[in-house]
Amino acid sequence: MTITALLGPTNTGKTHQAIERMLEHRTGMMGLPLRLLAREVYDRVSTQVGEAQVALVTGEEKRVPPRPRYWVCTVEAMPIRNEVDFLAVDEIQLAAHPERGHVFTERLLSARGLVETWFMGAETMRDAMKELVPTATIRNSPRLSTLRGVSPSTLASLPKRSAVVAFSLTRVFELADRLRTRRGGAAVVIGALSPRARNAQVALYQAKEVDFLVATDAIGMGLNLDIDHVAFADMRKFDGRIARDLDPAELAQIAGRAGRYVKDGTFGTIAPLPELPLELRRAIEGHRFASVRNLQWRNADLAYESLEDLLASLRRPSTVRRLKRAERALDEEVLAALAEQPEVLRLARGEANLRLLWAACSIPDYRQLLFEEHVALVGRVFAELATRGRLARSDVEEELDRIERSTSDLETLMDRIASIRTWNFVAHQGGWVDGAEAVRERARKIEDDLSDALHDALVTRFVERGRPVRAASIPKAAPSRPKNGAPPAPQSDPHAAGASPFAKLATLRASLRRVEPDRVDDEEMVSVEAMIEAGFEQFGVDEHGHISFEGRRVAKLVAGRSVYQPDVVVSLELDAGAKLRLTRRLVAWSRDLVHEIVGAVTDLEELGSNARGLVHLITSGLGTVLVREARTQLDALDARDEERLIAAGLVRGRVALYLPSALKPAVVTKRAALLSAVLGLNPPRKAPQGARLVPRWPLEGERSLAPSRDVPLEAYAAVGYPVIGKRAIRADLIERIVHRLLAEDASEDEETVGTKVASWIGCRASEAAEIVELLKAAMGA
Repeated sequence: MTITALLGPTNTGKTHQAIERMLEHRTGMMGLPLRLLAREVYDRVSTQVGEAQVALVTGEEKRVPPRPRYWVCTVEAMPIRNEVDFLAVDEIQLAAHPERGHVFTERLLSARGLVETWFMGAETMRDAMKELVPTATIRNSPRLSTLRGVSPSTLASLPKRSAVVAFSLTRVFELADRLRTRRGGAAVVIGALSPRARNAQVALYQAKEVDFLVATDAIGMGLNLDIDHVAFADMRKFDGRIARDLDPAELAQIAGRAGRYVKDGTFGTIAPLPELPLELRRAIEGHRFASVRNLQWRNADLAYESLEDLLASLRRPSTVRRLKRAERALDEEVLAALAEQPEVLRLARGEANLRLLWAACSIPDYRQLLFEEHVALVGRVFAELATRGRLARSDVEEELDRIERSTSDLETLMDRIASIRTWNFVAHQGGWVDGAEAVRERARKIEDDLSDALHDALVTRFVERGRPVRAASIPKAAPSRPKNGAPPAPQSDPHAAGASPFAKLATLRASLRRVEPDRVDDEEMVSVEAMIEAGFEQFGVDEHGHISFEGRRVAKLVAGRSVYQPDVVVSLELDAGAKLRLTRRLVAWSRDLVHEIVGAVTDLEELGSNARGLVHLITSGLGTVLVREARTQLDALDARDEERLIAAGLVRGRVALYLPSALKPAVVTKRAALLSAVLGLNPPRKAPQGARLVPRWPLEGERSLAPSRDVPLEAYAAVGYPVIGKRAIRADLIERIVHRLLAEDASEDEETVGTKVASWIGCRASEAAEIVELLKAAMGA
């Protein structure tokens, strides 16, 4: 087992390298510092391998398919007991964070992959890594572009594609307001946004519908945005305890968001703040900072004999000088406060209840209210769990009702999202809530609705009235006529002059609600968010590669890196950000499509090199490969590997190897779709320039067909119909013919055999006779 520390400043591609390395292994797990970043990495990984192979695990969201190979998690939520070949933790310098650091330190000291482990972070961790993980290989990762400090700007002179950074909600809103007035508007990114609202705001900025972004230090943790300049409006922040100056390394983490990949970036301040001191500017430009001296640590070997023993074990000091006992962890502070309450003391007896109490203390304080209010919430949850075993669904539903009914001004929406995140977290803890699945689904729906409303409110408040902001939806159809024949009710025009973006979005959403399910057609609006969140089975594809959602075409498969790695072109008129997100979702869906076809063999682990080569050929053939093309691998195939492949469903015939499950009519259609993606870019030889090839694919249940003249023969094999003579024949029927020929009754003449074959595959007797002769020749060879 090898350990690698990949250290360097921002924009060095550390996370990207780790993702690529993880995908080289059969299984892997990656811990990220933020829920938002975990979702971004999940999107990237699932786009490459499909959602069926990737789990997303955070405190508030769990998407775990039946057999995931890769786990993308927040650091706190990593299921460390799951054994994986590759394990990585990002932003490992957060081990020095006063409140969360002990979790990162625990991962650094004990989390390991079976084959390989990576820790990515700042160069300031080099000394700590050498001391605490002496077997690690430390690699430096240089920045891909130059970062340069510049003189202060005003909001009026701020260059486009700038991010303005402040450290309180009040300041963020104030600056966004001023940018709306002076420069047309801004998107807003703060840690309190849900992933859905954050993605919508980022899409607004990435699509250049606004030229500015106002953010907190939430943008400092690896979120990839096209930022050319970072402008600090504040240099001090309240860290939950005190207001303090940001240290140079913190400033660099944020400033480093400027300039992505090989494009250079700049940073500076916003007047009236003075110019950054020369020494500080040079330190940020050269990425030179003091090493991290102490990491936060907390004893993980806890005692559950009594509440006093539990507290004492948490407070046990480290014997390693570099490890400083964590003193500001919220969960420990909540436990200490609850230990003063008589009701908690009465219930917190026995190991089971003590473990339950400690688990309840892990509920995050998303609401950021008074500490006493959070303690009261945790105490209430624990008391209910300790006395009833579970939270009553009716009680949790009552909390959700209260959140759903609240007023909807901007600040209240933020509070409501924080509250729903709390109950989402509670509902995702195993066995805490009666009817947890229904509660989770409702909480997710409320969070989605609140997120949409929050995005609308942010656009309304911080984007100049009349500035075009396209809705992320299919354009709506004309209103349907009532059943009594009366003319349709008048609708407000969301594109009328002076209409606010909020009005546009609200009108479009309202139109969606008015559509009757049986009257939907291609022109009516479908929420992009609904498609992004939809399950695999909610999409369909025809034999020509057109992808549909709920019966409406939304995209098309097109040629990609290979037949099993197609690209997707979205056919809807959307803004760039929404189109990019939907494209990512559908590319991930296409990887799941391939997995559905060949997953029976690609999921096999620990195969030898020849078997892996054979699996690659089967994957490239979408479930079918001709024996002559796999002769090298078959001749050297290990007997044990062959048994495993056969047990997985592979049939080794005399002419072809095939997966019977991939010959079902519905699956053949999906194989044809993937082939159409490749062939759709190749015009027929005699077609007009620019014309697209429309091949003739097997109809449902068709046993054989005459192949299209301009379609490569290999394409028919890849849909499960290898070409023999003048017919493309389903692979299992070819083997039936071969089996009949091997067991041929000498009393039957060639004409009788030909007649039988013709009836099996549905062709003329003359064609069948030719097929028989060709198969006999192949068998003789």
